[in-house]
Amino acid sequence: MRKKLWGALAGGVGAAATGVAVGATARKRSQIAIQRRQLVTQLTSDGAAPGTQPSGEPSSVTADDGVRLSCDEIEPAEGRRAALTVVFVHGFALDRRMWHFQRLTLSEPAEPTVRLVLYDHRSHGRSERASRESCTIDQLGRDLDAVIRALAPDGPLVLVGHSMGGMTIMALAEQCPELFIERVAGVALFATSAGEVASAGLPGTLLSRHHPLTRGVGLLARLQPKLVAVVRRAASDVIWAITRNYAYGDRKINPSLVTFVDTMISANAVDALTDFVDTVGSHDRIAALPALAGCEVLVAAGDADRVIPFTHSEVIAAELPDATLVRVPGVGHLPMLEQPAVIDAALGGLLRRSAARRTGGRLIQRLRRRA
Repeated sequence: MRKKLWGALAGGVGAAATGVAVGATARKRSQIAIQRRQLVTQLTSDGAAPGTQPSGEPSSVTADDGVRLSCDEIEPAEGRRAALTVVFVHGFALDRRMWHFQRLTLSEPAEPTVRLVLYDHRSHGRSERASRESCTIDQLGRDLDAVIRALAPDGPLVLVGHSMGGMTIMALAEQCPELFIERVAGVALFATSAGEVASAGLPGTLLSRHHPLTRGVGLLARLQPKLVAVVRRAASDVIWAITRNYAYGDRKINPSLVTFVDTMISANAVDALTDFVDTVGSHDRIAALPALAGCEVLVAAGDADRVIPFTHSEVIAAELPDATLVRVPGVGHLPMLEQPAVIDAALGGLLRRSAARRTGGRLIQRLRRRA
């Protein structure tokens, strides 16, 4: 009788615990659904998914190793002719939606008239999953070259990169310096580094596949992806808090912006992200920076960036004395989301200066270089 009583009691406790867990899961799902609706409302005026408006022409580009890269092309409003093509290159663990505010601002009629090209890195966003061996910044530079050749084969360019996207632009400058003489009129480097990323910011030892935690997470994600997905969902609140603390400088940042970034990160497979860790940690392209000297260059970052400290932007600006350096006080690793007005204004200035390089001054400079 006692065994039956204890069995019934245990069963009741188990059922109650299960009920609580199910109820908590249901509440969590309900909260997430509410947050997503709030996100759409707060970041858009037409109910569209954040980072997708105005709508562009979806396309894809095949990289030199056959990986498909997902892209968007946005033509100037009112059928106007573009003076520049602006190519946006996003950062690690994100996707092209991160340019939400810049996409909105630059699509409005203004001078100079621009055409926008946005794409997702390999193994990010809607692009195809790539092999682990190909997830290098060198390859990302070649991917950017493929996007330019396919979607912007002629005319002046402005390249805009954030974090790993800025590193990608540097890799392209190292591989194709002539492109920056002939066609690239302007470059924007946001919250990025030319090297020694592991010297400050995120713990340097984590930026290596040899670190046991990084290696273990990557291996587990490849062997037991469903288990990792379950753990990831269970720890969603913790991950959200980490995202807020590392992505933004302002602890009172609008929660919808945190959710926006969290949504982009969560859309990427864990092992796909760990594939890029080593290449970011070993990135060193100080020697490639002189290739940008003939372009208009904007370097901007927040001075509260805990991922890539502002000192990295100062190093880049020191190598390019004619560059415009913008320090955004109190802002973290995502200045284009945390302070879009400041970044949009700086980017607008870069575009105007870059458009002016289509005139005789650019031609004279090019002839001098060839002499």
